Amino acid sequence: MRGYFDPETQARAVTEVKMEKTLLQQIREKEQDVAKKIEDARAGTEASIAAARTDAENLLCTADAEGKTAAEEVYWREKGRTGARIEQLKQETGLKAETEAEKGKKNIPMAADAIVRYVTMK
Repeated sequence: MRGYFDPETQARAVTEVKMEKTLLQQIREKEQDVAKKIEDARAGTEASIAAARTDAENLLCTADAEGKTAAEEVYWREKGRTGARIEQLKQETGLKAETEAEKGKKNIPMAADAIVRYVTMK
């Protein structure tokens, strides 16, 4: 009777498949969380850049002749701060992404072992 498994073996196989799916789903969920965090950081950075540009343009447009020099100083100072903050956010996001990637990589051997155990029925 080739291909027939007793009910206990079938139940164990179904349980192992469910565990495997759960582990793989957890890995995928973690990947999605990391992608969302990166997207949130990127969106926040873009909003900060847009706000800083708008503020600087408003300062330049409303400045009178005497205030033009002062407005330009503020613009360049804030642009420098924004650039520094952008770089800081990029570094933080990169570190977070690396950390999450490492966590995901740590799960790969467990997932591979689960798959191998399932395939070899050990």
